[in-house]
Amino acid sequence: MRERIDWIDADLLRLLNERARCAEDVAAVKRGQGNPVFYRPEREAVILRQVRERNPGPLPGDAVVRLFREIMSECLALEQPLQVAYLGPEGTFTHLATRKHFGHAATLLPLASIDSVFREVASGRVQFGVVPIENSTEGVVSHTVDCFLESPVLICGEVVLPVQHHLLSSSARLEDVRLVMAHPQALAQCRQWLDRRLPGVERRHAPSNARAADDAAGVPGAAVIASEVAAERYGLEILARNIEDRGDNTTRFLVIGRIETDPTGRDRTSIMLSTANRPGSLFRLLKPIAEAGISLTRIESRPSRCVNWEYVFFLDLIGHQQDPAIAACLEELRESAEMLKILGSYPQAAT
Repeated sequence: MRERIDWIDADLLRLLNERARCAEDVAAVKRGQGNPVFYRPEREAVILRQVRERNPGPLPGDAVVRLFREIMSECLALEQPLQVAYLGPEGTFTHLATRKHFGHAATLLPLASIDSVFREVASGRVQFGVVPIENSTEGVVSHTVDCFLESPVLICGEVVLPVQHHLLSSSARLEDVRLVMAHPQALAQCRQWLDRRLPGVERRHAPSNARAADDAAGVPGAAVIASEVAAERYGLEILARNIEDRGDNTTRFLVIGRIETDPTGRDRTSIMLSTANRPGSLFRLLKPIAEAGISLTRIESRPSRCVNWEYVFFLDLIGHQQDPAIAACLEELRESAEMLKILGSYPQAAT
């Protein structure tokens, strides 16, 4: 049996390098075409879906998807190394989502704010960026939504990440905690646990959970809500695991870039709309979507920043803008809305 494992390992090594050589050949063809696009999110999404569907076991689907994602990441690095900006620092859930989507061969650039991620992508200094957009418990991340008002970047992918919050500290006992620091979203997602286990303990907002972990390292009585990766990165003890109020706590992240993606059969389209503040105006905007039988999975309103009490609406539709039903609906919306901006059509997350 050991000899057979050795033979299989040798065959795997041969096949992996054969795949890598094919990737190099593809890169050579693309370079000959001029202005090539090396990373195609829709192509990767289709491959990962097929891997999951064809997997006979005994390896679980999540495991084979992780393995193939890393294989594709390394092969893509042979074609063109990717640079990806994300809301940092290291150890944030956005960091974990970025690694999950792009693998370990991509070069990651941690930035201090969401708008700085948008700027780096829009300027072309990085090819892609990853930002949080919504949490299943606390809802939309308003800052991300607002950035789309003025940025020219497009959405070209999404990542869904189960979020498990842990209480970290340099102190050894829960009874010693006098201060809990975390991003406002994390504090909100753990509110019931904190009320029950640490009543009266001060709660302080931080730009990110990882930043809070860095600040709390070595400070007696200070604790943070963060990931297990943050505990390892900043040398903190885990005082309590999985303190989120909902066991199904999940955050959705967007991959932003400057490319458009082709249909995959399982896509999402995000758009931005505005209309005059008149009775029934929102109903008239949504009517074509309902009549076309298109699934509307999210609608958010944000101040227009132009006129007080006028709003811009952000919508997520199931389907691709090249799908006939979506294309016809968008054309009708262009005629009825004061403004329509297509933020992108992109593959739904491969969970």
